[in-house]
Amino acid sequence: MKAVCIRGYDLSERIRMTGLMIVLLLVIFSAASGQQVRQEKPPLRERLFFGGNIGLMFGTYTNIDISPIVGLWVLPRLAIGAGPDFRYYKDPYGSTTIYGGKVYTEIIFLQDLNNILPLGIHLGLFLHGEYEGLSLESAFFKYPPYESDRFMLNTFLAGGGIRQMLGPRSAMNITFLWAFDDSGYGIYGNPEIRISFMF
Repeated sequence: MKAVCIRGYDLSERIRMTGLMIVLLLVIFSAASGQQVRQEKPPLRERLFFGGNIGLMFGTYTNIDISPIVGLWVLPRLAIGAGPDFRYYKDPYGSTTIYGGKVYTEIIFLQDLNNILPLGIHLGLFLHGEYEGLSLESAFFKYPPYESDRFMLNTFLAGGGIRQMLGPRSAMNITFLWAFDDSGYGIYGNPEIRISFMF
């Protein structure tokens, strides 16, 4: 039997999460508006980027995660992105597939750490806010009776990370995210650590 915590609908928690999301977005957009915008905006194809992450874990627990993304640099240091998410999870009690999608915004607040500490390390620091909607299998995550075969889990994640440039248009990110509500289903670790690539 799976140990799953099921919480009821808590309106005050939803209001708190929504308020935190609004504050985070306001901070990101106000910081972005303070950036100097170039007189000539680069063409769209130069502002588009692609990437994502692949997570693999094998053994007693198997967890395979594939999350491609496509994004756009709205401003030189402000990016938005979106993409699908597919996960396969297996433990000693059974297996399930999880799928859905995510949208996020990222702002680079420090483009090159070497400008502050001349150590020869060219790392950037960024803030990340993300909304993720996932479809979960009721038979794996809930006890009977089920209202439907699958149900949606909507989660807001926020955090920051480190960016290492690999070329003029490519980078590797290590992101640390905290989930504000996964309703006790254990989908996310706190922090959720992701390694992703962009090109």
